[in-house]
Amino acid sequence: MGKVICTGLGPGDPDLMSVRSHRLIRSARQIAHFRKAGRPGQARRIVEGLLAADVAEYPMEYPVTTELLFSSPEYDAALSDFYDHWAARLLDLSQADDVIVLCEGDPFFYGSFMHLYSRLSGLVEVEVVPGITGMSGCWTATGQPITWGDDVLTVLMGTLPEADLTHHMRNADAVVVMKTGRNLPRIKAALTAAGRLDQAWIVESGTMPTQRVGLLADYPHAECGYFSIVMVHGNGRRPGGEG
Repeated sequence: MGKVICTGLGPGDPDLMSVRSHRLIRSARQIAHFRKAGRPGQARRIVEGLLAADVAEYPMEYPVTTELLFSSPEYDAALSDFYDHWAARLLDLSQADDVIVLCEGDPFFYGSFMHLYSRLSGLVEVEVVPGITGMSGCWTATGQPITWGDDVLTVLMGTLPEADLTHHMRNADAVVVMKTGRNLPRIKAALTAAGRLDQAWIVESGTMPTQRVGLLADYPHAECGYFSIVMVHGNGRRPGGEG
């Protein structure tokens, strides 16, 4: 019996993939990857040119993305059925050989694979290869450290209510906001209420060929792409008064 191995691919640039993930992907005979219906998928794009010619590919297409509110019972039921189906499918595929599951960033940092991991644990051997997170690639793209000294870093989801975002933004030293997209107006409003909009950056497609970096206050669009992260850098304690 084989294993289910999830390989963290890093923030987007194939050169930022770990040596272990690279080696596993090149030797894989079965791979699975998440994608939106009708799209090739970011994970698959990252490994382009690395796969063996005879590899068997299994695209795991989300049943919904933005069509339903993520907090609705319908959304929850659709995603639950989706993960149940693919956990069973991966378990079946692993009977004969290892299955490599591709995951952007780090699989255990808000990754979709976590939902498969919880279903597969105890049924098959599961291995997770960590990766550089997308937010790490993005704050590096700004050319500034995200935290200094004893700064507190808070990671937020843009799907949170505006009042919750404002509360956390006001109380954290450094802030990273994921799941931006059409939540950007709420994020900007919360940053404004917290008095931090002028310190905020937006990084689109960090480390990828289409990367764009700039101040959020100057961003001209009401929405942004899926692979976009908003951040506020910390400004904490530094030896000798650096900075």
